[in-house]
Parts: sequence; structure tokens; C-alpha cells
Amino acid sequence: MRSLPEADPGTPDIRTPFRYLLWNARRQKSALAAGIGFATLWWLGQALVPAVLGKGIDALTAKNTRDLLIWSAILLGLGLLQAFAGIMRHRFAVTNWLAAAYRTVQVTARHAARLGATLPKRLSTGEVVSVGNSDIAHIGGSMDILLRGTGSIVAIITVTVYLISASLPLGLLVLFGVPLMAVAVGPLLKPLHKRQKTHRNLLGELSTRSADIVSGLRVLRGIGGEQVFAERYREESQRVRHAGVRVAGIESLLEGAQIFLPGLLIAVVTGIGASFALGGQISPGQLVAFYGYAVFLIGPMRTLTEAADKLTKGHVAARRVIRILGMEPEVSGGAGTTDGGVLRDSYSGVTLQPGAVTALAAATPEEAIDIADRLGRYVPGDVTFGGVDLADLPIPEVRERILVADNGARLFSGRLRDELDVRGNASHDEVRQALRTACAEDIVDALPDGLDTVVAESGREFSGGQQQRLRLARALLADPEVLILVEPTSAVDAHSEARIADRLAKARAGRTTLICTSSPLVLDRTDHVVYVEGGRVLAEGPHRELLATSAAYAGTVTRGED
Repeated sequence: MRSLPEADPGTPDIRTPFRYLLWNARRQKSALAAGIGFATLWWLGQALVPAVLGKGIDALTAKNTRDLLIWSAILLGLGLLQAFAGIMRHRFAVTNWLAAAYRTVQVTARHAARLGATLPKRLSTGEVVSVGNSDIAHIGGSMDILLRGTGSIVAIITVTVYLISASLPLGLLVLFGVPLMAVAVGPLLKPLHKRQKTHRNLLGELSTRSADIVSGLRVLRGIGGEQVFAERYREESQRVRHAGVRVAGIESLLEGAQIFLPGLLIAVVTGIGASFALGGQISPGQLVAFYGYAVFLIGPMRTLTEAADKLTKGHVAARRVIRILGMEPEVSGGAGTTDGGVLRDSYSGVTLQPGAVTALAAATPEEAIDIADRLGRYVPGDVTFGGVDLADLPIPEVRERILVADNGARLFSGRLRDELDVRGNASHDEVRQALRTACAEDIVDALPDGLDTVVAESGREFSGGQQQRLRLARALLADPEVLILVEPTSAVDAHSEARIADRLAKARAGRTTLICTSSPLVLDRTDHVVYVEGGRVLAEGPHRELLATSAAYAGTVTRGED
């Protein structure tokens, strides 16, 4: 049994959608070749049945018992061959489908992690979700259909050779009739794919809308906008439904045509064959064989139509996948090195001294976020680390040494201990200490299995404040050289905030830390405070000193207070 997914999916060829599909096929060429072989045997086993059945009828008509037994044995053998080849064909079909789908998931997930913050800026949530929901299935389907599609072509060629050798007029009728039937349904494929594309785009937009509503549900309820957005979602969902009905309309016409047109060919072949049999041009057994082949050919013909449809869908899906794979991160790294030290953002003037706990208070939250993103190398900026340009350092090294933890981070599903200790090297005491610093001990103690409790997706069983404290504990356990926290206490009560501020300074003693906040409780417990307005450092010093000397700073941190 083949193990999936592969440990290393390889480097995809993203020059064109066709090349991406071809790369997938090459990566699983052995499974494809075996599957095509079994699919061909499966189709041939069916294709030979009408001819053998006709021979048996002729033997029965001639009262030739020996020939009748021989052809009956051959018919039994064909049945056994079909059963075995059919089982193996299906096994390889599933293997090829899964291999291509998993490989696409692997390369897109790997590249999405490399893109980081660039991805949500370039693509909507719905677009990314649609790739995971439908495009990987279409790419898998394009590999799967190669098996039956190739085998059906071999079966049609085999049947055509037999028919021409038995009766040239009937053979030519089938030879030209089959392609005509396939061509006749071709005009339905283009509008089908157009409607499918429209439906998929609407579905992606709806997924984006639903993600936005869920993430902002608490805010919507707070301002009474829940019903308004629910109505918008209902309207968009109806558009998706109508688009789906239009797709189904074309699909029903296609299905009907695939039954009616071959049925028409069967009627013509049977009628002409009957007249030939009455005239003695063909035997009764050959007439039965011709009828059987006319019926049999419906299967290969429908498979060819299905192949055209699935390969087209796979090509369209591959185009969307290589669109993601072709994106480059907004920032890149070099091959430089640094021993660390002072981390400085030249544009704003914010400077982090080694081993100090610094607070950044900004006139607007956006200014603090911009500085944190530059210091963490999530956006381009003139930043130096130990005198070395941060842009010259490899991105993996920057991520290892400088951690930016904001409230946009998510808790992942899995065992809570594993989701907090992402590096897997913290002791039990270290985990408990991080929880204590973040005032999150009560959260864990209330869980049925404590740290061994399995967390749901995005930690949805926790409140906003609880999620924030658990995220802080996770950041502390990562223990980076430089830790940048963006509003780490914005969702907790004042009592918990004061305890966190006291404990945070002790937990990060001797390591570089920047806390972006406007909370006086936190600002008063840091070594140094930097005040930024208009993107530049306007004042810096101890919190109490700034309150007395900077009216702008005092107005920002005491906003709304008497």
C-alpha cells in the first residue's frame, strides 16, 4: 500500500497550467501507468464480450456443442478479468486522485507559509478556501480520468476494428458515428465551464463574507449590525444558489444528450444490422454483437466526454493554483549574519536596547503596528539589528530571533500543551511559569484535561480575553531573542492587566522586549517608553516623566480618563 502524502512533494513546474498538471503526472508516473494498464484491461474485457457472445449464439444456432462450451468458458474468463481489473483500476484511480490532491495541498500550504502576510493582501479568504475545497479535487480528478479515458480510447479502437472486419458499412457507421456523437455534446461544455466559473467565484465571495462575519461577530452584535450582515449573507447565498441551478441546468442537458445521441446511434445500427441479417450478409450472432457494441459504446463515449470536462476543470484549477505558487513574498532575505544587539527602525527612530523592556505608545494603533511589522521584517523598512541591515539576514533566521505577537494570531486545533509549546522543548515547569506570567493558569485549571485538553479550531471555546492570554503564554514559551508584543492586554480586565505587566517584566528580564500599548498600567512597569506621533519618535523616557513633560503623550495614554 502506497503511503500518502509524500514526504517531499518536490518543486512544481508553474510556467503554465498544463506544465503543472504534467509535473503532477510525472511525479506519479508509476501509479498512472499501472492504473492505465488495469483500466485498459477492464475496458477490453467489456469490449470483447459482445463478440464472444455473438460467437456463442452462432455456435448454438449451428448446434455445435464443443464451440458453445469454448465460447462460454471464454465469456466466463472475460467476466473474471473484468472483476479483477475493475478492482485494481479503482484502487489505482483513488491512489492517483489522492496523490495529486495531496501534492497540491502540500505545495500550496508550503508556499502559503512562505508568503506569510503577503497572501491575505493578494487573495481573499474565499479565494484561498475555494482552492482547498474545489481546485484540489479538480486536479485530482484530472489524474483519475486519465485511467478510464485512455482505456476507453483503446476499447473504441478495438470495437471499430471488429465491426469493420465483420461488416464494412456497419463498421464505418460506428466509426464515424462515435466521433459525431462526441462532437455533438461539445458545444455544451463551454457554457458549462463558464457557469461553473461564475458559481465558483460567487462561492469564494460568500466564503469571504462568512469568514468576515464570524471573525467580527462580537463587534456586529455590539453595534446592532448582526441582522444587517445576515441579510447581506442571505442575498449572496441566494445568488450562489441561482448560479448553482444554472450550472445544474447545463449539466442536465449534457447528461440527456449523452443518453439520447448514443441511443439514436444504437437504433440506427440495430435497424441496419437487422436488415443485413435478414439478407444473409451477417449472421444472427454478429447482429447480436453489433447491437451489444452499439450499447457498449455509450460507456466509452460518455467517458471521453467526462475526460474532456475533467481535464478542462483541472486546467482551470491548475491556473488558480499556479497563481498562488507564482506569488513572491513582499520581503526577502539575504545571506548575512549578525551577533544581535540594538534593533533600530531608522524611519521612526524607535530603538530597542538589548535586554531592556521597552514600551511603544503611539498616537494611533496603526502607527505602532507599522513599526512592529518593520521591526519583524514583515514589510520592507530601513531596520538594523546589531548594526547589520535586517534585509541582509535570511528570513528564517529573522523569524527565529525576532517574534512579533499580535492579536491577529490564532490558536490552532490540537492538544493545548502542544499548541502553546510550539517548539516542543519546554519543561512542565516552564509551561506553568509562562501560564502564570500571562495570568492564564485559571483557564487551564478549568479545562477537563488541563494541558492535555484538545483545543477546537481557532480556540473558539475560549473568550477573547482568554485567547489573548493563551497567545501571550505561547509567545513567552517561544523565548525569542527579541519579542515584540502588540496590545497584549487589550482584552483583559484591569486587575489581570496589572499582574501581567508586573510578571512580564520579570519573565523577560535580560532579553529584548517591545510592548506596543497605550495602557498606563503596562507603561508604568517598563524600563523605557517611546512615544510616536506621525510615524516618528516625539518623546521618550520613563512613563511618569513623560506624563509630566509631554502633553501629547499624556493625552494619548489617559484618553477617556479624568
